[in-house]
Amino acid sequence: MSQPQTASLFTQVDITAGTHIPRAANAQFAQDETLSLMRTLLAAQDRTNELLEEIVTGMQNSQRHRNKELADWKNAHPALSESCKYASEALTRVQAAYLDTITHEINDNEEAMIDGEYAFNEFVDRFGARLAQFNGIAGVIATLGSSANPASDE
Repeated sequence: MSQPQTASLFTQVDITAGTHIPRAANAQFAQDETLSLMRTLLAAQDRTNELLEEIVTGMQNSQRHRNKELADWKNAHPALSESCKYASEALTRVQAAYLDTITHEINDNEEAMIDGEYAFNEFVDRFGARLAQFNGIAGVIATLGSSANPASDE
């Protein structure tokens, strides 16, 4: 009885060079390859730098435009801008008091918030949305009442 032929699991691959290349030629080839790779990397880095410069320029233009609009608004509404400045200072004090209340609540209920989801959810429901809205309002008021002239940033 003859045994069935199975595909060999092993393959022999010849990895030697077909011709003998002198050691100096191998070194030169390696240097040429390294130089080529370095040039490719440098070209890619140059392109990355160009893209980053475009991004920065776009952001600067956008910021200049925003600053100009803000300066125009402040010039058109000087009394309101001044009022926003004082309101911003008051909101800073209100925010500090509110954060003090929140930190006391956290310290008093730390164990309950760690152990149970109910206490944590109650805390977030009680303070989360209010704090987010307050920070948004305070940010707008502070921006409109800022004493620095944003147009001078150009």
